[in-house]
Amino acid sequence: MSGADLYLLTVDQSTAGTKALLTDREGRIRHRCSLAHRQIYPRDGWVEHDPLELYDNVKGAIRGVMEKAAIGADAVAALTITNQRETALIWDRETGLPVANAIVWQCRRTADWCERMKREGLETLAAAKTGLPLDPYFSAGKWSWLLEHAAAGIPLERLAAGTVDSWLIWKLTGGSVHATDYTNASRTQLFNIHTLQWDEELAEKFGIPLSLLPEAKDSDAVFGLTDEPELFPVPKPIAGVIGDSQAALFGQQCVRPGMAKGTYGTGTSVLMHTGDEPVAAGHGLVTAIAWSIGGRTQYALEGVIRSTGDCLNWVRNQLGLFNDYAELEAAAAEVGDNGGVYLVPAFVGLGAPHWNARARAAVIGLNRSSDRRHLLRAALESIAFQVADAVRLLSAETGLPLRELRVDGGATANELLMRFQADLLDAEVVRSEAEELSALGSAYMGGLALGWWDRETLFSFYRKNKIYSPNMESGTRERLNRGWQAAVKAVLAAEEASRAD
Repeated sequence: MSGADLYLLTVDQSTAGTKALLTDREGRIRHRCSLAHRQIYPRDGWVEHDPLELYDNVKGAIRGVMEKAAIGADAVAALTITNQRETALIWDRETGLPVANAIVWQCRRTADWCERMKREGLETLAAAKTGLPLDPYFSAGKWSWLLEHAAAGIPLERLAAGTVDSWLIWKLTGGSVHATDYTNASRTQLFNIHTLQWDEELAEKFGIPLSLLPEAKDSDAVFGLTDEPELFPVPKPIAGVIGDSQAALFGQQCVRPGMAKGTYGTGTSVLMHTGDEPVAAGHGLVTAIAWSIGGRTQYALEGVIRSTGDCLNWVRNQLGLFNDYAELEAAAAEVGDNGGVYLVPAFVGLGAPHWNARARAAVIGLNRSSDRRHLLRAALESIAFQVADAVRLLSAETGLPLRELRVDGGATANELLMRFQADLLDAEVVRSEAEELSALGSAYMGGLALGWWDRETLFSFYRKNKIYSPNMESGTRERLNRGWQAAVKAVLAAEEASRAD
């Protein structure tokens, strides 16, 4: 088979589902297959996924995309992986079974653990080493909880801890490789982003044995060979492993300081490339490893927003206010503005710039003339308000003005939202021609590992689909932002009052 007939097969395992995608030598995604998985809510504020269901869906999506493309295993040059990042699990190496469901990044069950670590004075230490605040969002507290509540009685030497990428690598290699990449490791709160090593001091203080953790590698490394004969009779290399938000940054080719992207998914990650040295985070931002390629590590600052697409799912599924996204956009456009109604979607707390895991969602500003359309518009606008907050903070912290925000993810198909986003930012919003930027970034990493492309070739692959330019008067922008900030302050005040009670 000629090189032109080969594909990179990317597994994109996200919060809502799993995709398998085939990318050709021209850097274009040609075929895709997706499967949804269950969202498990055992208690208020808890969110879980079944790791075995995730892996079954990975295998199902791989079979599905190969059938759609009418190709055999010989047409797959390598597998690449991108994934939801902070979701954590522990499994038994001997049985191959997880000790419990994976704890999803949205889950708040470890809020008390984080508060205890803060009282012990560990937040400054953790932030200095990992770039992250002590928060239920990250993996260390999840592993601590699983060790205490689900792994009792199993000898430590039989246990393996990981994020979703390392679970998939372990399963796909028949249990022979326990590895992760630097971007995923850096979201655990146990990885020193300066030394690029698991941190012994933090692991000891958090009570998580280093022996449980995977080997961390460059994103463009070859992680191992598949040992899954029902999918690939001949072993395939696994390369190009990278967390989904960083993968989107790379897929968007935001490879120079000051370039930024927003990925609109269940939550939204706004990442700005900052160069070869980490920039200390503050005011609700986190320092991130953007990627490590060929031994060279680059960094970013990130504004993490916990609920964006998930807010729209809540309005649709729990409230039943719309059936599809075309109906949502049409109804929201009918009213012209939000009528003073703001929805603060703190369903799993607030991320940047507030980092308050206990805040609760609220709708503020309703009056007797408010109707379904105002609430739908408020839900849409809440996404743009949160992104604008994060972007302004990124620019302030780095001193790098935003010239354009490159965007991807399902919600970017909403024209009303994208125009409103450009208006709030007073900057251009650029939608990529490609839809699945996380998958594309992972494929690019895999292509680098195989020697398919060099960095300049990848830069030339970036293709714009549409540019949204700002068209809002400054007075209107300021008025809307004042209303949003007042709504957020009300939510934070309510949380503070409930804590005082």
